[in-house]
Order: sequence, then C-alpha cells, then structure tokens
Amino acid sequence: MTAMAPVSIVFLVYPGVTQLDFTGPAQILSRLGEAKVDYVWKTRDPVPTDAGFSILPTATFAEIGAADIICIPGGIACVEMIEDDEVLAWVRRVGERASWVTSVCTGSLILGAAGLLKGYRAACHWAWRDHLRLFGAEPVAERVVRDRNRLTGGGVTAGIDFALSLTAAVRGEDHARLIQLALEYDPAPPFASGSPERADESLLAAYQRRMAMLAPGRDERIRAAAARLG
Repeated sequence: MTAMAPVSIVFLVYPGVTQLDFTGPAQILSRLGEAKVDYVWKTRDPVPTDAGFSILPTATFAEIGAADIICIPGGIACVEMIEDDEVLAWVRRVGERASWVTSVCTGSLILGAAGLLKGYRAACHWAWRDHLRLFGAEPVAERVVRDRNRLTGGGVTAGIDFALSLTAAVRGEDHARLIQLALEYDPAPPFASGSPERADESLLAAYQRRMAMLAPGRDERIRAAAARLG
C-alpha cells in the first residue's frame, strides 16, 4: 500500500454553530488516512451548538496558526462570527496558507467576510446564498462547488457530499467511494421538500417567517460586514 502524506484539518467551532455542518464532514475527513483533525475556538471551554449539546474544542486560535485544510461550518450564528474581528483574523491567517479553503452551509459567508472568496465561485445555504455577492464571490446553486482550492458545500446535509468530494480531491475517488460504502451513504429522503425548487409555496413562506424571527436584522448586519471588508 502506498504511504499517505499526513494531512492536518481544522474546523472552526463557535457558539450556535450547526453541528451537522461539521460533525458530518468530520466523520468522513477523519478517515482520510494519516489525518489529524482539530476543532478550534478561542478557548478550550465547551462550545454550545444549535442542537442543544456542546462540543469540546481540541485547540485554541493561539495554538493553531496553520493547517492543510480549513473548514468553516455555518449556522444562524455565522452573523455573529462575521462581526468578530478575532474570528476573522484567525480564519484569514489559516486560510491564506492552507492547501484547501472550505466551508459548509453559511460558513462560506464567514470565509467571504475574511476576504477569502473574492473572485471565487461558492456554495451556501439557499436562503443565504445571494449574500455571497457582497463579499465579491459568485454564488452557485449547487450542493458542492470547487473553484481552484476553494471547495464549498450547500446547506447542512450537503456537507456529506462536500466531504466526499474533498476526500476524492485529496486521496482519490477510490478512497472516497470506500468511505461512502463504509458509512452506508445512500440517501433516499422520505419527502421531496429539501430544496426551494421542490418545496411548495406555503412551506417556503413558513420557512421565511421562521428565519425572520430567528435572525432579525440579518441582511443589514451582513451588508455592514461587507462594507467593513471593503
């Protein structure tokens, strides 16, 4: 068997993060072979996710300044992250040196606010996707988008497709297929409502009402972050 080159992977974890945005990809990327995966935040204190449980970071910003792969997960709390200079400085510092700069869901907005997506095509959750333009990125309505060394995934569950695509890019398609089989990833959703194109108008309206309640002032805050980036 050909020896695999070691690879370091860091995930930003932050209060309110959508846990599936990174736990799904982490499950896959941990099987890259010779992989070291870290979950990074300002401190090593438990970080609450939006699912009601906490994640224990394995490292702090001060402890990790470089990695082969950086992955930024999303969540409604991404708005707080794009307003946090310390977060953006760490993402920028690691991203500028990484071989792969990646995200899942609204994590691409954090990459954008850090100045790492200007001139790149990128994916995002469908309800937030158009905001990428504010950061000089080209939003693309696909589950996985690769543009040079930027690999971004769409909303939440697209993180599985994203991670398999990244695995194929790093270790080859055969390795990615083996992981897919091992995890029995053979999706067959019970409902045809997983995208705005499939959902009916009443369901879309209900979602938009819920988003307006959960993320008040979202649009204005994202525009302000883009203005600060210049």
